[in-house]
Amino acid sequence: MALTRDYKETVVARIQRDRKFARALYAEALSALLDGETAEGLSMLRDLVHAQITFKELAHQTGLGEKSLHRMLNHNGNPTARNLGLIVKSIAEDLDIKPRVEFA
Repeated sequence: MALTRDYKETVVARIQRDRKFARALYAEALSALLDGETAEGLSMLRDLVHAQITFKELAHQTGLGEKSLHRMLNHNGNPTARNLGLIVKSIAEDLDIKPRVEFA
């Protein structure tokens, strides 16, 4: 009998119980996307959706199809900038995050 849990299950459970972790994961997802690490960024966003919003609710909030959202947030996903913006905005609202841009 294995005593370990699946990595994704562990991450989703942590997101659900730890708001600070969920917010940090959101920031890391955006950072990955901006750094060109698309698959990693989309994977983190997908974990946040699974744990926080659900794809059904995200579809309702964004006006995008649920199946389309699944494809967009797949590791091979290729969402348009508009759709990615809608997704990121909905997740931020769910986490009570008000994104801001700072210049170094």
